[in-house]
Amino acid sequence: MSSSRTPSGNNRGARQLGRGKPGPSIVPPPPGDRPAVPPRSPRVALEPERVPLPRRRSKRVRHPLVIAGNAIFMVLVLVAVTVGGALYLGKQRFDAPGPLPEDKIVNIPRGLGIKDIAALLQREGVIDQPYVFMGGVLVMKARGGLKHGEYKFVSHASLANVVNTIIDGKVVQHALTLAEGLTSEQIVARLLQDNALTGQIKEIPPEGSLLPETYKFTRGMTRERMIKHMQEAEQRLVREIWAHRAPDLPLKSPQELVTLASIVEKETGKSSERSRVAAVFVNRLRKQMKLQSDPTIIYGLTGGKGSLGRPIKKSEIEQPTPYNTYVISGLPPGPIANPGKASLEAVAIRRAPRISISSPTAAAATYSRRTTSSTRRTSPSCAPSSTRRRRPRMPSPPRQSPHLPPTSRRSRSSRSRYPDFGVGEERAAAL
Repeated sequence: MSSSRTPSGNNRGARQLGRGKPGPSIVPPPPGDRPAVPPRSPRVALEPERVPLPRRRSKRVRHPLVIAGNAIFMVLVLVAVTVGGALYLGKQRFDAPGPLPEDKIVNIPRGLGIKDIAALLQREGVIDQPYVFMGGVLVMKARGGLKHGEYKFVSHASLANVVNTIIDGKVVQHALTLAEGLTSEQIVARLLQDNALTGQIKEIPPEGSLLPETYKFTRGMTRERMIKHMQEAEQRLVREIWAHRAPDLPLKSPQELVTLASIVEKETGKSSERSRVAAVFVNRLRKQMKLQSDPTIIYGLTGGKGSLGRPIKKSEIEQPTPYNTYVISGLPPGPIANPGKASLEAVAIRRAPRISISSPTAAAATYSRRTTSSTRRTSPSCAPSSTRRRRPRMPSPPRQSPHLPPTSRRSRSSRSRYPDFGVGEERAAAL
């Protein structure tokens, strides 16, 4: 081989390799742009050029901890994306309207877990996605805040609304109204008839220890707890009224206040007459007179179990019982009913002018007539007697009604002896 290689020699070799076919002429680049390449032989020119091997990664990159960290990072990224998508879809379903067509009350018993509550709500038709319900409770961290009770869910309530209702404890409130003047035995009967209350009553509370009022309670409340609540309310009210009683009140203790208020409560049911009736009884106690109240006769005969269902007989008026105020002097040994707030205040605080009349209810009527007649005398609009038309005198009613049973017919002597006979609660109903 010659040490000097010319382009013509290279072309000649290329034609020989190309089986005699003439190859394209190679135009050499300008001398200034051509890199300095050493001349090569045809065989060397045909050999592939050697590419440098890639650089090996460092030992730090190939460390097992780095590889495991990268894998964990990729897993966390995938989990974050999955959880984010699930939360987004769950939020959409959590706030969507529910399947309940109309308002419904559902009772959640005590001791149910989150899964049992979800199953119960699904059976009642309140929700249709129990797993979304459970997921929402867990996300809100309210698993321990789910309260038992009776709840009212509105129509098409969303899962968020349902969960918030249970967490906030917005249970249904039941009402129990007890009228003034009921005995303890009658109140116990009312409590036993209410199906929203639970449990039994061990014993009948003392007479006068329960405050007649409207009470709010939730389903499942025990009857014993309700009685205790009523007794506490009565004690608070009596203490407050007793602290503001009139200074000249002829009563020695709050128990006597309750006793006299119970007689006033049974004597009249009109709020406008309570103060005047209470004033009559207070004046009788001050003068050490017998109270002569008909309801005390009835309580002594029935023991607080109800009414007689008939008029009081003359023999029963004279029949001695611990509660018969026609026989005993002063107050009976205890209340004859459970008085309300108005009767307690009428006895202790607000009293009408001192009136001494045989019948408390007649006292209220007489007081009203006196006020009316006084107004007529002082009114300038009243015409002189000479110019007023005289009204025809109406015949007086018969002394004995034919509808009364023979045992209740009264003679003239009984009328003069018992001027308030027939004024009481039972006889007023019969007349």
